[in-house]
Amino acid sequence: MKRRSALVGSLAAMTVVTAAKAATPVDLQLVLAVDVSRSVDEVEAELQRRGYVEALTSDRIIDAILSGEHRRIALCYTEWAGAHYQAVVIDWAVIDSAAAARRFADKLAEAPRMSQSWTAIGAALVHAGERFENSDFTAKRRVIDVSGDGRTNDGPPAEIVRDRLVAQGIVVNGLPVMMNRTNFGRAPDLSLDKYYEENVIGGPGSFVIVADTFDHFGRAVRTKLVREISQSKTKPPRPA
Repeated sequence: MKRRSALVGSLAAMTVVTAAKAATPVDLQLVLAVDVSRSVDEVEAELQRRGYVEALTSDRIIDAILSGEHRRIALCYTEWAGAHYQAVVIDWAVIDSAAAARRFADKLAEAPRMSQSWTAIGAALVHAGERFENSDFTAKRRVIDVSGDGRTNDGPPAEIVRDRLVAQGIVVNGLPVMMNRTNFGRAPDLSLDKYYEENVIGGPGSFVIVADTFDHFGRAVRTKLVREISQSKTKPPRPA
């Protein structure tokens, strides 16, 4: 109960990033918040991490980034499990070229992976929202992208945190992974996508992209990132 109260208190203290604090204009500030709870086994964790590494260096993503007004985005990669565990794996970095994307992806591929108990989407959103307070960037769009394979079973309710973030002008998108196997003896959650739609995502243009399994995670990540980045454009993309 004390842990939950502390998280709610932290949520209440979150403030909107001010223009005075921000320095470098980018087309999008994006926090990737990735589930590393124990329901994600070692093979699935590898598929998940590889999905982000390959997506970030794909031509589709680079083209989307370079067709924005500022031709750059700011990216932060975090991982989360229960209310006790949220971690910044790679802090804010500017992605403005294929080389910059490759450097980010290489760091991600080399970063150690953790596995922790419980699923606390609300706590993950609190932590992700705080990343904007420590950012040296300014953007018309601030987005948190949450991916995971389960519902909140620890920490503050996801929908309460989501609503507070949306009130601050932050958009929350979701990438639920629809597990096709039992999870610690429980039947597969066949309505996880609905849970994300109703309790996790929010804000103008928010959306859910579903990964049927971790095998399809990489494709879902690419689709999601292109859509998120393209929504931040203020001019049309370059002709193909």
